[in-house]
Amino acid sequence: MAVTGWLLDPDERETLLERFPPEWPDVIAHHVTLDAHARDATPLPTATQGEIVGGINDGEGLQALVVAIDGTTDRPDGSTYHITWSLDRARGRKPIDSNEVIAERGYRPLDDPVPIRLIPAIV
Repeated sequence: MAVTGWLLDPDERETLLERFPPEWPDVIAHHVTLDAHARDATPLPTATQGEIVGGINDGEGLQALVVAIDGTTDRPDGSTYHITWSLDRARGRKPIDSNEVIAERGYRPLDDPVPIRLIPAIV
């Protein structure tokens, strides 16, 4: 099994961290998942652009940014494309918690989406 998706462009990551300051001590800001249960032979995604369209901080140790890819925030598995931005591991938070938080609470949309470059990868 493999996790397929997109890495953030390392050259853009620092700029994005300045624009969206991490609100929790453990900064992730690494990737967007497409398929968390892909087979090893699954081809990589082809999209190379996305847009940050919103975000959420649940106030309990998790911050995530919601991403649109090819015009949608909907992942094929029914969850939402996102980047786990920061979290607090001391509170027991894990990156996978972003899926549940977004599903339960939604997210705050940005007035102006932020374009980002994405690097197809096994993440």
